Amino acid sequence: MHHADITGWGKCVPPAVLTNDDLATFMETSDEWITSRTGIKERRICHTNFSDMALVAARRALAAADLDPMELDLILLGSLTNDSLCPNTASLIADALGARNAAALDINSACTGFLYGLHIGTNLIRTGAHKKVLVIGGEFISHYMNWSRRDVAVLFGDACGAVVLEATDKPVGLISAKIGCEADAKYAIQITNLGSAYSRLSEEFLYVGWNFEGQEVFKRAVKSMAQACADVLEEAGLSVDDVNLVVPHQANKRILDALAKRVGINEERVFVNVHKYGNTSAGTIPVALAEALEEGRIKPGDYVLSATFGAGLTWGAALIRWGDRVTPLQISDAELPPCEKTALEILEPHIKRYAAHAESS
Repeated sequence: MHHADITGWGKCVPPAVLTNDDLATFMETSDEWITSRTGIKERRICHTNFSDMALVAARRALAAADLDPMELDLILLGSLTNDSLCPNTASLIADALGARNAAALDINSACTGFLYGLHIGTNLIRTGAHKKVLVIGGEFISHYMNWSRRDVAVLFGDACGAVVLEATDKPVGLISAKIGCEADAKYAIQITNLGSAYSRLSEEFLYVGWNFEGQEVFKRAVKSMAQACADVLEEAGLSVDDVNLVVPHQANKRILDALAKRVGINEERVFVNVHKYGNTSAGTIPVALAEALEEGRIKPGDYVLSATFGAGLTWGAALIRWGDRVTPLQISDAELPPCEKTALEILEPHIKRYAAHAESS
């Protein structure tokens, strides 16, 4: 059986920073209120299209693997805030990269999009159907946010990450994974007025709404991720003591702490960057993996455990045996276009529109 080594990785975080103090300038909140409940101090706001972030992350991942885009035979893009639905955004990425031999597929499972993609890409390599796969996960969520909703708006930010998978005979890469969905709680995280179920003739269609049942999400997220972690460890014949690092979905520091406690792993072995970026949905895990490698937190042969949950309510866990490569073979010079505005200036039209809508409702 083939295995799928992670041979390249890259991230893209926009330069515009939106701090908790920035949020307090237009909504009733404070740095203390947000930090004490979420652990989030700031988040990034994208000034370009989502695909621009995805391209930067992809080019950096390909450079790290020293791989020509023409060698790719599949691109999997996990996101719910794509540039377009038709054509699919993975095809835009393929064209921009010059990946002429790659099939291109969008995956919309919300925050679980990257891990779902890693699972799919790995198993397609295992069957021999594909040999070199680019998996991207990211989000442009700030531009879909209802900025009059304090309970939701403080949580999210924009970012993107990517990894390259290559077929190998070595027993490395994703060695065990489990994905699932608690569909009975599908409305616990819901973006409304977005999709064919909502009337395009209604004036309300211009305003994206959110349903976010925080307590229900917290309870189900911790339970489902912890069980999935236990399942993948059991399948691999390993215990929590064998895990070198946990790289979970960065949704909320309270959830991360509760997950670590339930899994039975000390906080020192849990990678956390939610304080810098907030919840970037499908972008959290690939960005965290890239940063863990940059910081030397992952060594050759390490076992890396990851867990995630998202709208649906989708969930999953993955156990990765890291291969030999922990430093990039090449460095890409890919960057986003220059940003001339602050985060507040980028968001100003959205903030004003939702404030006016809230007052008139």
